[in-house]
Amino acid sequence: MIRCCFPLQGLLYYVRFRGLNEIERWNIQEGSAVRAEIVKISSETPEMSLVKYAADQIRAGEVLGMPTDTFYGLAADPFNLRAVDKVYDIKTRSRHKPLSLLIESVDQAEELAKALPEEFYALARKFWPGPLTVIVKAGSRLPLKVTANTGNVALRVPNAKIPRAVVTAAAIPITATSANLSGASECTSAEQVRDQLRERINIIVDGGTSPRDVASTIVDLSDEVSRWRIIREGAIPAREISEFFAKG
Repeated sequence: MIRCCFPLQGLLYYVRFRGLNEIERWNIQEGSAVRAEIVKISSETPEMSLVKYAADQIRAGEVLGMPTDTFYGLAADPFNLRAVDKVYDIKTRSRHKPLSLLIESVDQAEELAKALPEEFYALARKFWPGPLTVIVKAGSRLPLKVTANTGNVALRVPNAKIPRAVVTAAAIPITATSANLSGASECTSAEQVRDQLRERINIIVDGGTSPRDVASTIVDLSDEVSRWRIIREGAIPAREISEFFAKG
């Protein structure tokens, strides 16, 4: 069922004539704010019309709550500086902390980074798609706001069909920081995102409950001296990463 209040008539027209009947606009007001639009997409067989809708919203500057293969994240166009600002505002996140990105392939990583070390390609072959975030030196194409002036960027190819389909449809990477207020618990469902972020976010993609409730493991390859180091142990055990490098 589609519920829509009068000010959102333009969206209702789009839904009716495009046949996107899985989209629901919550017509419940808290003060003067309308709660988030919920876009339900199958995590197993994402509906391309809905994937395109989500991708179009991101390209238009919206910030979407979206499932990944770990927690729900905030998906935005990293090349749109206003959208990047929205991500920081929604999370109340310090501008000194960079934003990680979801990408669709190693080829896309090469477009976003400087020359990649051999360790990067080895990790990508072994662990992507999957819950491994790799920090590398950022290319000049990425805005400084995304990298928080660190000169580095954190990249991941998720093992989840919805975000990969959206990245492909949008033809750009998307931000991947968790969809929660800084310091608060991460969200594993669209309902948790809606309840925590409330009027801060306009659209949430509902892909069901997250397949895991552990964050991605982060490996830093940006230091030419240390070559690699584990920044955060997450879904992939640190021991597995260490053993992988030990084998050469």
